[in-house]
Amino acid sequence: MNIHISEKKKKDSFISLFHVLKNCSSSINARLTADIFHIQGIDKSHICLFDLKISKKWFTVYDIENVNNSSINLSFDTNMFYSIISTKSDNHELIIKMNSSNTDTLFISFKPIETIKGEFKKSFKMTLNDYDYEELHIPTVDYDAEFTLSSKQVTDIFNQLNNFGNDIVVKCSEQEINFTTTGITGEMNVDIPVDDLSSYSIVEDEEIILTYSLAYVNKMCITNKLSSEINFSLSNDFPMRINYDLEDDSSIKFYIASKIIE
Repeated sequence: MNIHISEKKKKDSFISLFHVLKNCSSSINARLTADIFHIQGIDKSHICLFDLKISKKWFTVYDIENVNNSSINLSFDTNMFYSIISTKSDNHELIIKMNSSNTDTLFISFKPIETIKGEFKKSFKMTLNDYDYEELHIPTVDYDAEFTLSSKQVTDIFNQLNNFGNDIVVKCSEQEINFTTTGITGEMNVDIPVDDLSSYSIVEDEEIILTYSLAYVNKMCITNKLSSEINFSLSNDFPMRINYDLEDDSSIKFYIASKIIE
């Protein structure tokens, strides 16, 4: 196995991905096929499901040896992996390898793209672990409301909301999106007119009011480095979907169940 990421934007995105994933699960299983780098998992509270799919063309080099209608599974500590890849510099190419003779170890290195004084090659070895995860089938469903908003705006809004309460109430109408959180010491409301959204659709004459754990939603929207926009899909019958388009037929999706309010 031999994977390279050279482009700065994609290196930053890859590191940001694991910044988010390490907050969801301490161990993950990556399944690599000839065309797709796939990670799916669920947090220990079984509230948040994440599904990452990165196509072969997203990488500078993506060479999975001896794959004939099969896959390679890599299970590893998410925090350790993030600690390693976050040591990169802009002039480094990220290289991830695994030898067919040693399938218990992942070899990660940063090689300078250009010769610059003071830029050194760095190499790491990371022991893989035994983590069993059975992938879930995620059906394609029709949501009652979908909207797209700038990722920077989303990150700023949820960081602010997180200071005021534990839950977020999301209200969608034909005129606006409303976020509300209430705590012991105060309340915060954010009203977003439909005209300020990049895209918006809702079932005609429908009003959707759902409550989610703000801590979990904030974990999924902790960074604006994955994509310039975030797409939200809501329904009374299905978990909320938060989708980041990573380009090149790649994406990461988060699913979080709403809270039942008595």
